[in-house]
Amino acid sequence: MCVRQVLQVFEQYQKARTQFVQTVADLAARPQNTETLQNSGVMSLLRPLLLDAVPTIQQTAALALGRLANYNDDLAEAVVKGDILPQLVYSLAEQNRFYKKAAAFVLRAVAKHSPELAQAVVDCGALDALVISLEEFDPGVKEAAAWAIGYIARHNAQLSQAVVDAGVVPLLVLCIQEPEIALKRVAASALSDIAKHSPELAQTVVDTGAIAHLAQMILNPDAKLKRQVFSALSQIAKHSVDVAEMVVEAEIFPAALVCLKDPDEYVRKNVATLIREISKHTPELSQIIVNVGGVAAVIDYLGDSRGNVRLPGIMMLGYVATHSENLAMAVIVSKGVPQLAICLEEEQEDHIKAATAWAFGQIGRHTPEHAKAVAVANVFPKLLNLYLDTESSEDLQVKAKKALKSILQKCTYLPALEPLLYEAPSNILKHIICQFSKVLPHDSKARRLFVTSGGLKKVQEIKAEPGSAIQEYINAINSCYPEEIVRYYSPGYSETLLERIDNYQPV
Repeated sequence: MCVRQVLQVFEQYQKARTQFVQTVADLAARPQNTETLQNSGVMSLLRPLLLDAVPTIQQTAALALGRLANYNDDLAEAVVKGDILPQLVYSLAEQNRFYKKAAAFVLRAVAKHSPELAQAVVDCGALDALVISLEEFDPGVKEAAAWAIGYIARHNAQLSQAVVDAGVVPLLVLCIQEPEIALKRVAASALSDIAKHSPELAQTVVDTGAIAHLAQMILNPDAKLKRQVFSALSQIAKHSVDVAEMVVEAEIFPAALVCLKDPDEYVRKNVATLIREISKHTPELSQIIVNVGGVAAVIDYLGDSRGNVRLPGIMMLGYVATHSENLAMAVIVSKGVPQLAICLEEEQEDHIKAATAWAFGQIGRHTPEHAKAVAVANVFPKLLNLYLDTESSEDLQVKAKKALKSILQKCTYLPALEPLLYEAPSNILKHIICQFSKVLPHDSKARRLFVTSGGLKKVQEIKAEPGSAIQEYINAINSCYPEEIVRYYSPGYSETLLERIDNYQPV
């Protein structure tokens, strides 16, 4: 065989390999093909091509593996069992930038599915190779490495700690200072995934100076970057008072409030989440939010939003109101109660209704004035219906009941209480009767109204155990009226009168 023929054979072999990996990579891009490819044993055919002498074949083989592993955890597991990861990690330090991006994509695709698969990526030494990639000049390689690191870290604290121990955090902070928007996004996302698990991990991120660099990007025009920036700040701020104060000290307010009106739904939600995570810690932090106009801004945000996007805003109002009478009054003055009532009416999901019920409880539990603000919004019947509705989730029933009880125990606004006399079960009714027993002795107008509206008659119909708390409250109410009035409205009194007529003998 002459030299030309030998070269032709090699050329044909190379073309065949190139065509094969390119076709597999194209087929793997469509989910409907993945099962057929797996059943045909394509993994074992791609593996040797990762070490091919032709760089484009190596890269395309890695891309095909990444697309397959990305599809589901079975295919990702097949990559692990096929001993492909050590090969990729070895090549990650040796090959060109195109291969490095493809190899990092495979690592990310495997790690994303479960903590076990992410641990397999760590166990094969991937973190050291990814750290080296973060130090590359090419921003595309850095981005691919940061993405893989984020997918490893997101699962649990143990994996995040492994990422931190590899020295990743300072390099990610450098990445968010690079000019490329895509790199900034992925690096901020990875910092968020690391910080979310524990106060210690969040502190590690804080110690590298991340907060200041993240805070500088909150008004960046790129919506996807802002999503990740606000997510990272939220995940840092949620853990402790100290780090929440550091986030506030980075002077993100009032600028961040502008983003509550951002066209991007996820930006708005992440800003509301950040405000919630800050305000939950202390009265002082909540007061800062109130002072910069945060409560009014969040109430407007609730009016402009629907569904799950509302949830962090609802919870934020509850957290602010929890801390003190004055802060709860700030929510009331900003017209938070009517907006929460709208949320309770409009939302269908039980967990959103439960959060709203909880927020009402935090607002109304402080004083009679706070309770009246909730009462006049006609919230009591809605909370009672949610508590009694068998279709409501257990959490919703519990929160509606607790909110009702805590507000009722402070409420002295009788027009809102009276309708509940006819519908409330005994465990709620006793709180309502208790409030009447407190108010009626000191208010003659209310006593008269209670009779004419039928309230006194309803109270006489309540069957209470002798000596019970509710019977004591009924006795206290009855003592506010002449004995003959109480008798007149007692059950069976008309029959007694009729008997007296029957027995009456005219003179």
